[in-house]
Amino acid sequence: MRRRPGDSVALREIWRGRVWSAVPATVVQDRDDEQRLFVPAGTSWKSPRASDGRWLRLPEAEWSLDDRTPEPARAVLSFAFAGRAFAVMLFWDEGWRPLTWYVNLQAPLRRTPVGFDSVDHVLDLLVAPDRSCWEWKDENELEDAVRRGLFTPGEAQAFRADGEAALRLLVEGRPPFDRDWTGWRPDPAWSPPSLPAGWDRI
Repeated sequence: MRRRPGDSVALREIWRGRVWSAVPATVVQDRDDEQRLFVPAGTSWKSPRASDGRWLRLPEAEWSLDDRTPEPARAVLSFAFAGRAFAVMLFWDEGWRPLTWYVNLQAPLRRTPVGFDSVDHVLDLLVAPDRSCWEWKDENELEDAVRRGLFTPGEAQAFRADGEAALRLLVEGRPPFDRDWTGWRPDPAWSPPSLPAGWDRI
């Protein structure tokens, strides 16, 4: 099931046995210890909506998936490491100006027939493009998730510890923070990614 550079995959978030979101991504590198994925600026993805049309940030009893395009458009290079409960992402704007590093706390990626699955852990970290400073993101949203019973207080504490582990990579200059990625560009021969057939099946 190893993927080749340029392959399209579905990067899905799963919540209690259902697809919560699905992003078409291009494989940059797929190894046992690391998956590197690219999402071009302006790529639409399947995002959760409530019955009243609201885009959802946290799961509710019912939701459906609808096409959503990011505004403003951003390109994303994502690094996920085996056994690590986070992905590290670098964002650029449409002119390839680096915007931010983003640490998305999530369950380690699980390989599937259509790509890779994970579970989002709500809490995130924002890191300056030059890696000079950082801040937590969505702390209040995680507190709300705990109040609603989506996660336990112990799980929320573990998520913060995972974020601190990601920060140690930053401080110690370990991958992906061991080099300057802001000049990276995708292979121009790669086609825009699309969701593979069966992306909506568990």
